Formats: sequence, C-alpha cells, structure tokens
Amino acid sequence: MRLFLLCLALLFPSQTLATGPAPEPCRDAIPCPLGDRSYHVKEPDDWDGVTPLPVLLHFHGWMRQGTLIVNHGRISGATRRRGVLLLAPNGAGKTWDFWTRQTDDVAFAAAVIEDAAKRYPIDRDRIFVSGYSYGSAMAWRYACENGNGVAAVLAVSGTLDQFEDCPQAPTEFRHVHGLKDTVLRFPFGPDGQTTWPVKLWRDRLGCDGPGQDAGNWSVTDHDSFARTTWDCTGGRVLLDVHARGHFIPRGWIARQLDELLGLPPSYP
Repeated sequence: MRLFLLCLALLFPSQTLATGPAPEPCRDAIPCPLGDRSYHVKEPDDWDGVTPLPVLLHFHGWMRQGTLIVNHGRISGATRRRGVLLLAPNGAGKTWDFWTRQTDDVAFAAAVIEDAAKRYPIDRDRIFVSGYSYGSAMAWRYACENGNGVAAVLAVSGTLDQFEDCPQAPTEFRHVHGLKDTVLRFPFGPDGQTTWPVKLWRDRLGCDGPGQDAGNWSVTDHDSFARTTWDCTGGRVLLDVHARGHFIPRGWIARQLDELLGLPPSYP
C-alpha cells in the first residue's frame, strides 16, 4: 500500500507542493474568507472547469449580504445562464462606505477579484461591476477609484454626486433608474433634465451633446425603458429610465450581459 501511494504521489504531484496551499473551498452560501472579511461566489451553469470566466462583481444593497445575491433570480439567475462568475462581497456592517474617497471598501473589492483569480481562471478583459441601491453607489465609487480595469459598470438606482472628481473610469457605464424612486431619488438635472444621472461619466469619458435617443425597449410587460446612449472619446455611456420606483428591474442585468457578451437577448 505504501508503494502504491508513493507511485501516485510521483505520478500526480499535489497542488500543495506545486503552487502552495489550495484556497479553502467555498461556493454559494459558504463564504470565501478574505482577511477579516468575506465574499460569496456563484459559478455559472455547465462550466467546464477550464474556460476563463467573465466576472460580475456585485455590491449588495443596504442591510443585505452576499448570500442574498448568489440566490437572487435577477442577479445570479442572469450570470449563471450566461457563463459569468458572480462575486458578491459582504459589506462591513451590511453596508458600504462610498461617501468619500477615504474608504477601505474599494481595496477590499479589488482584493475579492484577486482572491477569486486564485480559485478560478478569470477573463481579465471582461470584468463587470454592478450594484443595487447603496451597492450601486458603491459600484460608482469603485469605478471612480479603480475603474481602469473594468470593462463595464451595471448600476441600479444609486449614484454619486455628479460633480465628483474621478481619477479612473470604466470602458463602459450603464445605469438604470426609476422616475418614481422615493428611496434614492432620481437625480433630475436643471429644468427636469432626465439625462443628469450619468453626467459624471459623460464628463469623465468625454461625451458630447445630448446623447442619442435609442428608443424604448422592454423585457417584460411590466418593465420597459427609455434608453439614451453616448459614444464618447473615452468610452460609452448608456442610461435606461423607467417610470417606476426603487428595485432591480426584471431582466435588466441579464439584458446588459447579453449585449456586453454578444449573446442573443433572452429572458431570464
């Protein structure tokens, strides 16, 4: 028996000897530890275990945690059907510090991506950042401070001050907001301007003009959007506006991923 085990060891050297200790197993409800904090991960359906994965880093809303995100039909339901690895960091105190640039949460979120890269082969050219409500504002903060490596931001119902000075920016910024949002109110501009919610990114990415009216589109009978787009010198900005309140619209994240990944639009 000892000879047999020795032969196995010679034929199949352990990962521990080759690359150092393997990360602790974690998935779904089992959090991945990272220092004194943690995050959750959801693998896509039918992944072959080898192909590099696009990543969606999603910041949860206020008083939530990543356990909700990896089970959320409008978030993980979209990623797992589209071959995207979902990363859901846990905010300290179940919230995020996005108010100023003096925040540890940007570094923590960046560390989540790097830790996940030790566990999975990730596609560095397709790192997407998302968030809802306070998590959306955190996604804005992350893009503002560490956005140069981000392919696109998918932000839902939460912004920063439109005059924030951002040293970095993602390649593409997509935002959705409801006109009747009473939690994080729709940031109307002068004279009721409805393109104001993305003024920061229009300025930062060098967008000229009022934008192109891309018309209305819908996912379900209950969720329809008026889209405005800007093709800018430094990237692209899209704004979807709907007539309802504060929530993650059905199919919105899924549709953004379809467009970004070049997939046929589908629901869910």
